Amino acid sequence: MSKIGLFWGSDTGNTEKVAGMIEDLLSKGNVDLHDIANSSTEDVEKYELLIFGTSTWYDGDLQSDWDAFFDNLDAIDFNGKTVALFGLGDQYDYAEYFIDGVGILYDKIIERGAKVIGEWSTEGYEYDVSKAERDGVFVGLALDEDNQEDLTEERVKQWIDQIKPQFGL
Repeated sequence: MSKIGLFWGSDTGNTEKVAGMIEDLLSKGNVDLHDIANSSTEDVEKYELLIFGTSTWYDGDLQSDWDAFFDNLDAIDFNGKTVALFGLGDQYDYAEYFIDGVGILYDKIIERGAKVIGEWSTEGYEYDVSKAERDGVFVGLALDEDNQEDLTEERVKQWIDQIKPQFGL
């Protein structure tokens, strides 16, 4: 069984916390955690199974460490790689940019050949628009630690149950 490379970027610690939750639910032996701030293209390239976690900042920007790493994604061939995405955002105060960071990563890795798994329902969220929404669903798990923190653990569990078989677990 292939290990999963879980790459996250976090300014406040919330995305890092969720990455740890995901690692625990997938079993620590199956997952290698990586802070994208300390990662290289070679670190990403060595995995066929990947999870990327980001938050969205300001007016729909990627989290700062992902923003700094973003151009490196152009050097990675994602053909043959399966990627799941999760993102954190504030659906009320930033309703016009809710989890846009997930949509930004999605567009780039799809362009580079990735197979993306782990779409998530938009039900239960109140926002205006999101770059992560395609055909009525989010392209990855959407979390709102500012307004729906009490739903995070259950949403993560449901999402993990969904992606496990797609990762061959």
